[in-house]
Amino acid sequence: MRIGELSRRTAVSERSLRYYEKQGLLAAERTPGGHREYPEKAVDRVVHIQELFAAGLCSAKIVELLPCMRDKDGGPSASATPWLVEELSVERARIDGMVEELLRARDVLDEVISAASGRVEA
Repeated sequence: MRIGELSRRTAVSERSLRYYEKQGLLAAERTPGGHREYPEKAVDRVVHIQELFAAGLCSAKIVELLPCMRDKDGGPSASATPWLVEELSVERARIDGMVEELLRARDVLDEVISAASGRVEA
């Protein structure tokens, strides 16, 4: 499929797809006319990339992790290793810390809102 179709199917801009290719996250063949041609599995790959970016991982870390991730059929990648588990555990712990910080911030806001609401009603 061409870059425009991949963009439509994944809701990721063509510019982002070109960036992914430049970073080594995504690969495309070239037609004789120089157009990018992506395999069907690129859709799942882009979805994985988006999920990992949303989790706060940088492109360099994603490049390391993508080859180890499960394929669409659910089977583990041939290169899945204990290293992957270790790396993902570190990232999960980082995300857990961020969640805890956000929950504390929400609690502070709730206290301020409650205090402010009490003043307004009084």
